[in-house]
Amino acid sequence: MRLLKLVPDNTNLPFVSLRRWAFALTMALTIAAVAIVFAKGLNLGVDFVGGLTIEEKFQTPPSVEKLRETVERLNLGEPRLQAVGLDGRTVSIKLPPVKSNDEGATARVVDTVHAAVVKDFPDAKFSQQSSVSGKVSDELIRNGILAVVLAVLGIGLFAIFRFEWQFGVSTVVAIVHDVLMTLGFFALTQFEFDLNIVAAVLTIIGYSINDKIVIDDRIRENMRRYRKMDMPQIIDLSVNETLPRTVMTSLTILLALFAMLIFGGPVLRGFTAAMILGIVVGTYSSIYVSSSLLISLGLRPDPKIGDEAVVPSKTAAR
Repeated sequence: MRLLKLVPDNTNLPFVSLRRWAFALTMALTIAAVAIVFAKGLNLGVDFVGGLTIEEKFQTPPSVEKLRETVERLNLGEPRLQAVGLDGRTVSIKLPPVKSNDEGATARVVDTVHAAVVKDFPDAKFSQQSSVSGKVSDELIRNGILAVVLAVLGIGLFAIFRFEWQFGVSTVVAIVHDVLMTLGFFALTQFEFDLNIVAAVLTIIGYSINDKIVIDDRIRENMRRYRKMDMPQIIDLSVNETLPRTVMTSLTILLALFAMLIFGGPVLRGFTAAMILGIVVGTYSSIYVSSSLLISLGLRPDPKIGDEAVVPSKTAAR
């Protein structure tokens, strides 16, 4: 039985020759992502802004404007409504934090909102609720940002000590690009950005560094082995040698993520969408951004080790 090969053995794609186009595309997408985040902002969940979230399910998709008028009449603060799911039959109602310290105050607000909704929409059914105080939300914002920043810095330092400083810089640039693209996606789609998405961002960083370290390690090996080769040739050789592993890993993860996207329901939809985008963007940045950036940073083959100057055959390299 023959093994499945998604990438032929004789594959020799000229990745480095496209690096200027890739850098231009990367810069344009990064600027666009940052601009969208500043222009539209993120749809922060209760985890980060504090407040009370109530989800109501309906037999038929309701009029969001009419539902907003119903909630506004209760004078509980400015409500934020958003349809959850593709069918539009579930609506998330976000209200400011309950000011009372009474433990039963939140329950009374939920009962009041549900009673008013049922009065105007008899097919409404209470789904779930969640509440976070303003103090807790501030701590979550700070801890979430700190976790992402420390992860990126830690990865950069690891790459510097494990390889050379050029590898650390290129890795940090690529990961920052991946994170900004994810933020831009959530600002554009207005999916709710909560702690689950922070977990997705950290997972994307983990996947990206795993892919980048594999390619960087092969580049370093080939730098020592083929010291007379030009750096663009070494990078093309290294990326092509690791391409079967990169493609197979990305596709298998995407299969699982698409299954979660289809069958996971609205609760997992934002997390899964972030992961799918992260896998695609992370694979792109590993091949076209992180690796090719090494040339711009002045990385050169090791002149002290190795004697070979000829590119090996693909079979021998693997």
